[in-house]
Amino acid sequence: MLALRLVRGAPPLALLRRLLLAAAAAGVTFLMLGAVGHAAGHPEAAGDGATRMLWCLVPLAAALQLAVAVARTETSRRALTGLDAAGVGPSRMPLLAAVSTTASCLLGSVVALLLFLLLRGHLGGLPFAGAAADVLGAGPALPLGAVLLLFLLVPLTAAATCLVALRPRPLPPSRREGDRNEPATLADAPPAALPPGLPWGVALTATGLALETLAGRGSGDPAAGALLPMPGTLAGSPPGALAGWVLTAIGLVLAGPGLTHLSGRLITLGRPGALRLLSGRILQDDAERVGRPLGVLCAVASGALAAGELYGPARGGEAASGAVFGPLTLLGGVLVLGCATASALAAAAESRALRAPATASLLQLGAPRSLLRNAAALRAVVVVAVLGPIAWAVGRLVALPLTT
Repeated sequence: MLALRLVRGAPPLALLRRLLLAAAAAGVTFLMLGAVGHAAGHPEAAGDGATRMLWCLVPLAAALQLAVAVARTETSRRALTGLDAAGVGPSRMPLLAAVSTTASCLLGSVVALLLFLLLRGHLGGLPFAGAAADVLGAGPALPLGAVLLLFLLVPLTAAATCLVALRPRPLPPSRREGDRNEPATLADAPPAALPPGLPWGVALTATGLALETLAGRGSGDPAAGALLPMPGTLAGSPPGALAGWVLTAIGLVLAGPGLTHLSGRLITLGRPGALRLLSGRILQDDAERVGRPLGVLCAVASGALAAGELYGPARGGEAASGAVFGPLTLLGGVLVLGCATASALAAAAESRALRAPATASLLQLGAPRSLLRNAAALRAVVVVAVLGPIAWAVGRLVALPLTT
């Protein structure tokens, strides 16, 4: 009941995040139900149905990341005194976040199930009934156990992920003595250390590109269906193509915090003024928190560019592109890209909430609000200028061996 009351009394931005999470859960559940329905309607293509279900793991992972980002944002902005008085301390906050996340995902699963039944033709007499009967494999009855399992899969996995990701962790020794010795502003604080994941990320990205190059030799024309169709059959595909994509994506995710930290250092090069110093120090301090979602977004953007190079109209014409990018595939791509973008925005909101005391100190010292706005705009421009070309270059390098 406490979780439901907190959701009901949440501010508009928190409700918007919860609605985005519910929409992501609805999309993932609809994709999984669509894969089961297609497999039931086309029993002769059992391997294709299994491949479709495997491709659903990518949007599921993106939705889980969004669930953790939303829960982390709300737990970082909680009213400490009010919830502590209600008996909800730091040890019980993960449980409260998991319950709220489950409620949002259950709402999305209900919407997805109703939409799936409507488009498959089970709810006759309503508008658009049976509109996607062929795509969803209308006709044979679906196993009730499989439908129930897929209906509950997103809420249960999201709750478990939030419990694990938000579990209380001991503070480092430097932060156990309180805030007495902390600087008044972020500009007075010493620069944060470079996150340790950058070398591993670069190594994994290079390994993935090398594996992709080896797998792409003699693979044929992607327009002819010999390359990693999404979500079609994997027959005749180079086995190292998917492994190379996965390694490259993991490398970008691991390198995200380091690249974000280097972006902050880039801002403070030379003799920075107040604007550049404040912007760079904030970006370096938030590198661990914001860099990982930015790395995920960079990996998703590079994958989208590579898919556009491989399966776009320039490679095989409109007919070939439409054969690969069906409605469910486009839905999955929109879900992954949308969840990655929303997770990055949620991480930025969490960082802004954690910087609220330092921001209040700056305003009390007489700093104009325009300085804070310009610093935020400068951080966004520099991050896009650094990560954008990297995502573009990785996407082109991933697609290059498979298009020659």
